[in-house]
Amino acid sequence: MFPFLFLFLFSFSWVASADRHEDFLQCLLYQNSNAISKVIYTPINSSYSSVLEFSIRNGRFNTSATPKPLVIVTPLNEAHIQAVIACSQKHGLQIRVRSGGHDYEGVSYVSVLPFVIIDLINMRTVTVDVGNKIAWVQAGATLGEVYYRIAEKSRTLAFPAGVCPTVGSSGHISGGGHGMMMRKYGLAADHIIDAKLIDVKGRILDRASMGEDLFWALRGGGGNTFGVVVAWKLELVTVPPTVTVFNVTRTLEQNATKLVHQWQSAIGKFDEDLFSRIFLWRANTSQEGKTTILAIYTSLFLGGVDRLLSMMQQSFPQLGLVKEDCIEMSWIESTVYFAQFPRNTSLDVLLDRSPGSTVSFKAKTDYVNVKEPIPEIALEGIWERLNQLDAQVAQLQFTAYGGKMDEISETSIPFPHRAGNLFQIHYGVFWGDQDSERSQIYTRWIRKLYSYMTPYVTKNPRQAYINYRDLDLGMNSLGNTSYKQARIWGTKYFKNNFDRLVHVKTKVDPANFFRNEQSIPPLSSW
Repeated sequence: MFPFLFLFLFSFSWVASADRHEDFLQCLLYQNSNAISKVIYTPINSSYSSVLEFSIRNGRFNTSATPKPLVIVTPLNEAHIQAVIACSQKHGLQIRVRSGGHDYEGVSYVSVLPFVIIDLINMRTVTVDVGNKIAWVQAGATLGEVYYRIAEKSRTLAFPAGVCPTVGSSGHISGGGHGMMMRKYGLAADHIIDAKLIDVKGRILDRASMGEDLFWALRGGGGNTFGVVVAWKLELVTVPPTVTVFNVTRTLEQNATKLVHQWQSAIGKFDEDLFSRIFLWRANTSQEGKTTILAIYTSLFLGGVDRLLSMMQQSFPQLGLVKEDCIEMSWIESTVYFAQFPRNTSLDVLLDRSPGSTVSFKAKTDYVNVKEPIPEIALEGIWERLNQLDAQVAQLQFTAYGGKMDEISETSIPFPHRAGNLFQIHYGVFWGDQDSERSQIYTRWIRKLYSYMTPYVTKNPRQAYINYRDLDLGMNSLGNTSYKQARIWGTKYFKNNFDRLVHVKTKVDPANFFRNEQSIPPLSSW
């Protein structure tokens, strides 16, 4: 959409919604007087900006031009959410639901149309049952809070989810949720055994009352599509008392190109206890004016260092891993380590929800087929493109699949990227200010890199990961989007599971009340 048209639509919708704004607030207070007035924020409240900005993780969506919500509600209970749903429908406002704010395209807290944010930050209780190896987690809890509360009760139980501790657990699970134990245990969403959802009618449903189709759709079908999930029941997994981690860096001068190429062949030999990822970026060398490419091999191994070294010698001896590269620790300590905090940082850091410094970024994803690894010449083309930018503003991640991921059916949950995928590529470019020219330069760069990679990644469809949302793939229209239009981006995220998601959406939300730029459309919007 052209900028002037975007601003016109936003300005028009804001003026047109002024009366609705007041009516909506009155409706909330009438619907539910149970302390809801204490968790309502409007632009005239002194705390409005700090509440809005606290969970914004991408500076692209924190500018003066970014559309702002008419109202933010930080519910304390389910009744507050029911009131927001009822009043939003009555007065024609959209709802956006935010649990951690890491949505790559900001759709959990931005809309062109007049909207309300349900920010779940106050609903973050985590209850762990060690004996039954389960936990009930409210949707506003972060991954760090989940990990911390599990470790309070047991050092040999864990939940297989993502690396960043400030990611909201609900958003993470709703997109599938991969992490450092995926090759052993699969995704976060593979370990959901119940959920509590408030639907478009305001009903509170659990797995038994919502039915298996809707329960299937929630676990990977994308957030803000089927209703508001308020809690998840997690199946916890067993981890050994000691795990081993390492970060090993190789440069071009240390044969990085050949090692990255050889890593692709080694993945299939890795034990499922071993997670492997490579970070790639350009960096300055000790010689003034010269740069190189860094390939950083990052791994979590569910076991001790001696067993790891023996396995690496068999599966990937070219890396030259030695004992001095490795650190033994507990699983909960590894969550702090991979979040890039210094060694011996207190576990309490996992409870810190503050965002720290916020940068602007644009990201995209791809998958590489197990039968078609990326050739060395293509890797050299990636290095050339990294050299077009300033050092350390762009990064690629290669995340190994296989292991348990190959054993789970691609229709088990909506997340379809299972057997046949060798690894996932995450492309990211970052900048620290709101300079529009710089933003355009970096965005054009990552789109060109994505285009360059076309011959080397999955095809028909070219797959993508919904938790790394990318609106370049296609967007719903401001009104109701047709199935045909949505299928363009939908099959990239969900492959053939998209059709089943559409049928679920049609059944539970036929009027398409819960929607965003890439939400599942109902059949009624054909």
